[in-house]
Amino acid sequence: MRNGLLALLAAAAAALSPAGASAAEVLTLAWEKNMLTIRGAHLPGGELQVHYLEAYCRAASHAADWRTHTVVGHETRLVSRNEAGTELRLRCTVKDGLVVDHHITAARDEVDFRISAHNPTGARSEAHWAQPCIRVGRFAGAGPDVTGDKYAYLRKCFVFLDGKLAMMPTPRWATEARYVPGQVWAAPGVPRADVNPRPLHPDVPSHGLIGCFSGDGSMIFATAFDPYQELFQGVIRCLHSDFRLGGVAAGGTQVVRGKIYLVRNDVPALLRRYKKDFPGHGPLHRGPGGGDPGR
Repeated sequence: MRNGLLALLAAAAAALSPAGASAAEVLTLAWEKNMLTIRGAHLPGGELQVHYLEAYCRAASHAADWRTHTVVGHETRLVSRNEAGTELRLRCTVKDGLVVDHHITAARDEVDFRISAHNPTGARSEAHWAQPCIRVGRFAGAGPDVTGDKYAYLRKCFVFLDGKLAMMPTPRWATEARYVPGQVWAAPGVPRADVNPRPLHPDVPSHGLIGCFSGDGSMIFATAFDPYQELFQGVIRCLHSDFRLGGVAAGGTQVVRGKIYLVRNDVPALLRRYKKDFPGHGPLHRGPGGGDPGR
């Protein structure tokens, strides 16, 4: 009897991850051909794909041609992946000489990004920001297997304006730009001429979070990076928090951190966690040009 009870306890312990998640809720990572795949049996569609990274981008980009001006070419290679599939290391070599190392780890309900951009050259880097393009259509119940409308996922997406969650399309939705449709929110203090050449929303976001609800309403996807250049809703059923590099000086290093949250549908809990993970975003959004005055 005692041996049977011990065997049951051992089996239960083996079914739990170190973070206390059941085996069915563990996230794993894979990267191939510039696509980062986050897998989990509990995720809508079973996985989330990220074009990682879509592009490194120059300043003065909002009114410029995407191919001839904005994009600074780069190559990414896989440095290592642990046996469990919970940890990846990537290295990007940007054509201007910038070297960017990415340490990506998966936990129970999040993916953590630690990024270090080093400029070993004698000139300032041209790369002012970079784009992880997160494909959320299937998560939102509006993947290509459900609808041919690439914009259908929009009604599940949100940002925070005036301190409140705002579903898209939000009030004062912009419709004019060099390339349409889509929507960009410039981060506090970022020159509005330096962001994606899609319609630029007149408001500054109140938080650095952008996200969407799952198709069945049970989960939330959200993402944030620090520092960040912009939040962006695109037309490849994607959402972005594009991280800021600012043109790393010769010999200098810029450190960036980020999160992808894949959590139960509890917005107050998500906000508490975000504010704990990104304490620097509070002063950023309350400062001059911030989108959350007095909060």
